[in-house]
Amino acid sequence: MILDFFEILLNTGFWAATIRIACPLIFATLGELICERAGVLNLGIEGIMTVGAMVGWTTVYLGAELSSGVICAALIGAIFGLIHAHFTVYLGASQHVTGIGITLLASSLSYFAFRLILPSSTTPPKIDAFQPIHIPILSDIGFLGPILFQHTAFTYFAFLMVPITMWLINKSPFGLAIKMAGENPMALEAQGINVLTIRALAVMLGSALMAVGGAYLTMSAFNAFYFGMINGRGWIAIALVIFASWRPQQALFGALLFAGLDAYQVRAQQLAGAFIPYQFFLMLPYVLSIFAMIIAAKKTRYPKALLIPFRRGERH
Repeated sequence: MILDFFEILLNTGFWAATIRIACPLIFATLGELICERAGVLNLGIEGIMTVGAMVGWTTVYLGAELSSGVICAALIGAIFGLIHAHFTVYLGASQHVTGIGITLLASSLSYFAFRLILPSSTTPPKIDAFQPIHIPILSDIGFLGPILFQHTAFTYFAFLMVPITMWLINKSPFGLAIKMAGENPMALEAQGINVLTIRALAVMLGSALMAVGGAYLTMSAFNAFYFGMINGRGWIAIALVIFASWRPQQALFGALLFAGLDAYQVRAQQLAGAFIPYQFFLMLPYVLSIFAMIIAAKKTRYPKALLIPFRRGERH
């Protein structure tokens, strides 16, 4: 029995599933990371992922191309990011309250729109989603081929976003302005750069990535939209930002860690379902993630201006 649990780790299906499960978390975590680097906590992530999933699926369901679905999801995410930024950045409202309000608004509108489109449907219709790409030669490599080289283009895009975000945050002028807005906005203003604009753009960009993470679920994982499909992934992404110490490369590791635990618990349930309650395995990824976050948080240095509204001319 114990060997069966160990053999899960030697299964290519387990590792391939880990990569797929990690993708929406990668998008969401990178999006939240960009927001927080600019000094804005975005608790609207759960709702933004939901509306991104809904809009991406709806766009394709109504006949558009898959790429159009991804773009539309990003646009609706940016719109909700602009709403969040309007209240938190420009009006200085509570980031916690506004974020929860965005989650409730975006989720409710998504479910309402779904019922308008399909008022009597009991089974969500599936779409022709992204299909796995078998990369020639590489996909035939024994153990690694099925794990790394037989995924959809959307999956590869998720991993590509990690180095792109690293470059954006650490090398580009806009990224450096984002970091300064979250660390020392007064110094940024002294350089003649509008802090409010930088923060608002960062929140919009981050929210667009969150929505794309939601769209991944409907356009590359489940091929359909249904209620509750985000299932707390947004809240996990917020925890992963802390675990990653606001670094994109560590965010990738955190997303893969949680995804691996999630993929493992599904398979472990099948082995021990008759002996151990399945609820134990369901909670396992979350409990272990909490412990990992606690350990990582002891060494974490958060952005100094996080959660602090910026008002021109005021010194903090």
